[in-house]
Amino acid sequence: MAGGVPGVAAGGSDNDAIIATLVANDPVKWWNKPNLRRLYLLLVPFCFFIESTSGFDSSMMNGMQALKYWKDYFGDPKGGELGLLVACYNLGALTSIPFISIVSDHVGRRWSIVFGSVIMIIGAIMQGLSVNLAMFIFSRIFLGHGIVYAIVAGAALLGELGHPRERATLGALFNASYSIGAVIGAGIVVRTLLIPNDWSWRLPSLLQALPSVLQITFAFTVPESPRWLISKDRQEEALKILIKYHAEGDASQELPHVEFAEIKRALEMENESRRRGWVELFQTKGMRHRSFVAASLGLFVQFSGNNLISQYLVPILKKIGITDSHTQVRYNVGTQAWALLVAVLMANITPRFPRRRMYLLCAACLTCVYTAWTIAQARNRITGSKASGYAVLVFIFLYQPAYCIGYNALTYVYMVEIFPYYVRTKGLSWFQLWGRAAVMFSSFVNPIGLENADWKYLIVYVCWLCLEIIIIYCKHDLCQKISDSLFFFFPETYGKTLEELTFLFESEDEKAKFASAAHKVLDNPGVAMELHEQPDKKA
Repeated sequence: MAGGVPGVAAGGSDNDAIIATLVANDPVKWWNKPNLRRLYLLLVPFCFFIESTSGFDSSMMNGMQALKYWKDYFGDPKGGELGLLVACYNLGALTSIPFISIVSDHVGRRWSIVFGSVIMIIGAIMQGLSVNLAMFIFSRIFLGHGIVYAIVAGAALLGELGHPRERATLGALFNASYSIGAVIGAGIVVRTLLIPNDWSWRLPSLLQALPSVLQITFAFTVPESPRWLISKDRQEEALKILIKYHAEGDASQELPHVEFAEIKRALEMENESRRRGWVELFQTKGMRHRSFVAASLGLFVQFSGNNLISQYLVPILKKIGITDSHTQVRYNVGTQAWALLVAVLMANITPRFPRRRMYLLCAACLTCVYTAWTIAQARNRITGSKASGYAVLVFIFLYQPAYCIGYNALTYVYMVEIFPYYVRTKGLSWFQLWGRAAVMFSSFVNPIGLENADWKYLIVYVCWLCLEIIIIYCKHDLCQKISDSLFFFFPETYGKTLEELTFLFESEDEKAKFASAAHKVLDNPGVAMELHEQPDKKA
């Protein structure tokens, strides 16, 4: 697992430089560190399978549109009714937004994941045992309500618990795990298609609870976030965790103590100007800039045409002449398996490069792919050309690497980087609000657009992708109205520690105050060391 090594930015504190130097000079890889290796392996079932639940849901609902017994049981839903069945999952997610940061900041990251997992297990059971359309819709709303607690807490925990060297890659793999659930969900539907009764759709619905069961099983095999512990005045516990996993239990190493001082210093400074409640997302120009970036990414990640593939591939296949149910569900598996391969590959590549550059490349590639896809589908519908139908399939597969360059691989990495600790869960919740609203809207309107506008509906996404390029690239006067210190809507965060990024968006006066406080901490470094002075220097 390799990620970008934190560097030293202009204006960064001496502690940031120390962390960057220590990480760069450490030749031992994570797999050769027993404690860190064990931590990462346990984080796989606990955190990485969270996004798998969403992937499972999308591909399962995609495949169910090819299941005869599901269509018969619910009256063969189409258009707006089909859109409602798919979109209600994200409607449930929206209802959880006001409570996420309260739960996560109060009980901690681990308990927040457990809380969301319990809700999802109940929702999956209700979905599998649904006796009518109303119960099916309510169960999906219940499922959606639980997923966001786990996603926000899981993304924050990975960013706050991982070693500085692997932090970016952990965040990228977190989003890539969506495709693991998508492949499993699509594969299960392929097999249950052969069941000649209602269990062809009930069984996949019940199996959607499995990732949540895994999260609860592994909940207390991993430690709590050091940053959360320090925020609750449990400083000795936090330092022990940093020493155990970032220094392999060697308290004489400098890295965990410098990290501890950085976290403590950042929290103290943040708490000085902190205002309780959601207003803190908009109280300064810097925070408004962060909130704008998060809202934009929420829209871009979920409204770039990806939901057409993940949720409505079956209607698209029907339009290009592929009407056999067995073939449709196999194409669903193929697209999801390809997406998983590409997502994992990109998660290990793109975090090594500047974030803003990757986002621009991602949006530009998506625009080209969608334009070609629109042309191919238009030719297929107008002329009936089989070759253009196969070309549509090619562009659907090409869509995945274009999307994963930025929106899949970097989004949670970027969200954790731009929001300081005290507002991180609120920032992630704000991102989820816009993302879930976008996916709910697209889930509802996509089947209507495909049914009424056919290939012309794809032009909407081509235009929107062009707008994404403009917003990501936008600079100078318009951006300066939001933040005096930055010239781009999407600033660069690559090569910096989380604490160094705390005041990336702030004014020069705020940065000067930040640097002054950092030097005061350096002048009195005993804060961290006195908590862990032991004769053998071992944790």
